[in-house]
Amino acid sequence: MKSEPAECSIDDALAAPQATVPWIGVRNYQARNFMRDAMRVGDGVLFYHSSCALPGIAGMARVASLPRPDPTQFDPSSPYFDPRSSAEKPRWVLVDVQALRKTRTIGLAELRSIPPLAGMGVLQKGSRLSITPVSPQEWETIVALADHG
Repeated sequence: MKSEPAECSIDDALAAPQATVPWIGVRNYQARNFMRDAMRVGDGVLFYHSSCALPGIAGMARVASLPRPDPTQFDPSSPYFDPRSSAEKPRWVLVDVQALRKTRTIGLAELRSIPPLAGMGVLQKGSRLSITPVSPQEWETIVALADHG
């Protein structure tokens, strides 16, 4: 799951009550569908910093709630406001994400240099999705990389 550190960094998430933050502002249908249909409470999350000096995996987290409507879609003062969404038919959802630990930043160049990660969604040319699935093999490879370099 990608987040701009200026909006919510791994440090911000770790400092939040119970180290848990709502993953607001997802406004891409495919990313929303991954969150709504594929994520389960307890699933692992790679906390990825984007749009920063060193984009990459910055921590480990877990899905901490079931999907629910993202309240920012109803707030006209929010940058995530969606006038076509209604309380009766919300278009956008969020899940809570609980940060577990910060890791060294594993940057894109390093991730791209590891053959078992070649198929990872975030590494695909033109990929701009904020949420992409990670296979069990990719997860294990990254956890080992974070733990041991």
